[in-house]
Amino acid sequence: MVTLKKVLLSLAPLAASVTAQSSQNCDTGAGGTGICFQTYYDTLYGAWYSWVFPAAGDTTYTNEFIGQMTVPVAAKWGGVTLGSGMNSNLLITAWPWNGAIVKSARQAYNYVQPTQYVGPTITTLATTINSTHWKWTYRCQNCTSWYINGATGGVDPSTYSVFGWAYSTTAVDTPSDPFSDMIQHDDARLFGFDAPSSRSSSYSSYLNTGKTSTTSGSTTKTSSVSTTKTSSTTTTTSAIVTVSPTPYDYVVVGAGNCGLVVADRLTEAGKNVLLIERGGPSTWNTGGREVPPWLTGKQFTRFDVPGLFEAMFSSANPYWWCNDISVFAGCLIGGGAAINGALYWYPPDADFATDNGWPSGWQTPNDAYAKLKARLPSTQTPSPDGKLYLTQVYDVVSKMLSARNFQSTVINDNPNAKNYVYGHPAFDFVGGTRTGPMATYFQTAKARSNLHFWQYTYVTGLVRTNGTITGVRTNYTAYGGNGIVPLTTKGRVVLSAGAFGTARILYQSGIGPSDMIALVAGNSQYSANLPPSSAYINLPVGNNVSDNPSINLVFTHPSVDSYDNWAPIWSSPRAADAAQYAASQTGIFAGTSPRLNYWEALGGSDGKTRYLQGTARPGAASVDTVYPYNASQIFTITVYLSHGITSRGRIGIDSTLYGKVITNPWFQDPVDKAVLITGINNLLSTMSSVSGLTMITPDNTTTITDYVNNYTPANMNSNHWTGSTKIGTSSSSSVVDANTKVWGTTNLFIVDAGIVPGQPMSNPHGMLMAVAEVAVPKILALAGGA
Repeated sequence: MVTLKKVLLSLAPLAASVTAQSSQNCDTGAGGTGICFQTYYDTLYGAWYSWVFPAAGDTTYTNEFIGQMTVPVAAKWGGVTLGSGMNSNLLITAWPWNGAIVKSARQAYNYVQPTQYVGPTITTLATTINSTHWKWTYRCQNCTSWYINGATGGVDPSTYSVFGWAYSTTAVDTPSDPFSDMIQHDDARLFGFDAPSSRSSSYSSYLNTGKTSTTSGSTTKTSSVSTTKTSSTTTTTSAIVTVSPTPYDYVVVGAGNCGLVVADRLTEAGKNVLLIERGGPSTWNTGGREVPPWLTGKQFTRFDVPGLFEAMFSSANPYWWCNDISVFAGCLIGGGAAINGALYWYPPDADFATDNGWPSGWQTPNDAYAKLKARLPSTQTPSPDGKLYLTQVYDVVSKMLSARNFQSTVINDNPNAKNYVYGHPAFDFVGGTRTGPMATYFQTAKARSNLHFWQYTYVTGLVRTNGTITGVRTNYTAYGGNGIVPLTTKGRVVLSAGAFGTARILYQSGIGPSDMIALVAGNSQYSANLPPSSAYINLPVGNNVSDNPSINLVFTHPSVDSYDNWAPIWSSPRAADAAQYAASQTGIFAGTSPRLNYWEALGGSDGKTRYLQGTARPGAASVDTVYPYNASQIFTITVYLSHGITSRGRIGIDSTLYGKVITNPWFQDPVDKAVLITGINNLLSTMSSVSGLTMITPDNTTTITDYVNNYTPANMNSNHWTGSTKIGTSSSSSVVDANTKVWGTTNLFIVDAGIVPGQPMSNPHGMLMAVAEVAVPKILALAGGA
């Protein structure tokens, strides 16, 4: 595998490799300031990035810090981000010019040129420039909180943080201008920053460091302390160093659940493939290095440890979420497979049936099922010792279901049996760690020399002549001078960027409804990249969207251990459980939080059958009751409506190209709601058969009908988005044909959740990989391709 090391810091929040942690370092010796910092040392380039904050409780020096950058002279500019990536975080850039440091505070609204950020005051305290490095010490006031891209952000010195650095060997366009344009950096990484250890009672004395010094050989020059406040910027243009572009047989956009399967199977077929991922590493074997504090010295990141799933939603620096769409989505290697609950169900035949919207040729894909099972076998005992842990919720809920004559079964032993059955959750974990396509398909693909992989690279559209795609436009602007990746003569593009990401790429390429393309045409940054309006392709991109409506029911039972509602699992888990996992990868942390799943088929007043899935787990996301309750005994049953639902919504973008939901997909058809209410009442009908069981959300002051009617739509989101680029047999009602080729194009394909025309019967993790296994042979068999 060939890996591109040109990465964009702007993409780091989406999926970064936190390479290491900071440590204490005092700047002493010749030319030293005497300041003791918390410092991150980058061994790759030999650079130091340091900070010191005022002591806890200090009321004099609020909203500020002292920073220092020590960077090799080979770097023409360097920068830091005070958060887990560039977008929506304060950026500080600096470079040497005429014996001094030119510095600026910047912001980024998207994966674009960072611009001036008004507010901070940056004061140079000391500068040293010699034959090997330039060192800049500065005070940054009004720098620990900000408002960027419509959102507030900041640094909390009392908590562990993730910061980042950027390094470039290409000078900015106008070195004398603090806000000069610059091309993207050579490299960028995130690192763990121990902010609490950076606080110092000596902060006020550090501010008296004094003069700026510039050292050249044995001669030292001094000048007065300089202060830069934000001011107007001047833009000029200069030559940019470029990388010669290479054409590829296939460009696959998105290294998620489907994209990794696609890249593996295409390279297996001998094709020259470029795989582009907008984020970065996740699990250890993908290059991730953010290890939980209680696993220091072990090769398990937060994404490797299944039991840390619930911590994905409580981190102060959730860089793994896509930050430019309105719903949760994973922007990192593995996509949703790296951050989901990992429930892994072999698809029933009904998932690919014609009555679920699939065209002929997709039914009963046994070859795909066999390939998937061979790569990722299922287990309901994720702990390698073969034991089940934290089983109290299973014991309680199984009594409720058994009282209704539900049958206990190993769910994946008979995927087609999805009515009146329950069982333990199934996973595709191996050795007590998250596997998924990251540990299987990605590993075999990258072992081949014909896979080329770019991470931290954002695709902004497709270059096309009418219906033929000739290149993929990226933000790696040094590539060919314009960021465009060319295709070979018979080359093809496969979009696997997810229901929201793929839709946006199509809009930015002049493919989709006229109102969405008009928003791109009105965007000053991207409008020039659109093809002529005569070449627009009108397809229902973003329409026909489906997602499971889900309702949480919260209970208490005296036998249940809520597991502290999963709150301390990242920083201070239960000691015995942490030690067990660290020693043998067994125990509670070898699985995610679900403890039982069940299914029921329900008829609707319209004569259609809809399937209900329930997932039970210890703890609760929220509790709403007027009564006191024992928080240590709470558990949740989430009830989803899945296969057979008829409600559809719409997704799209706004004028900034931010992905959003335009029309909610839940309960547009009132029959869906009525069926779900029936399913909930069925579940609760046997509550009295379980002694000590109490439902607290909703409590007895609310009926189930009122509870569902008043349920906040945003909380109904299951993040199982499908249908935005629906497969079908007509361009009037679908986006891709039976071979996953986009209507009106000759060489553009889509393989991700967006093409799925109807909700699968269960969590879609396994089903989506099966979609990719079916799709690739169809693409390869289609005449005209490389």
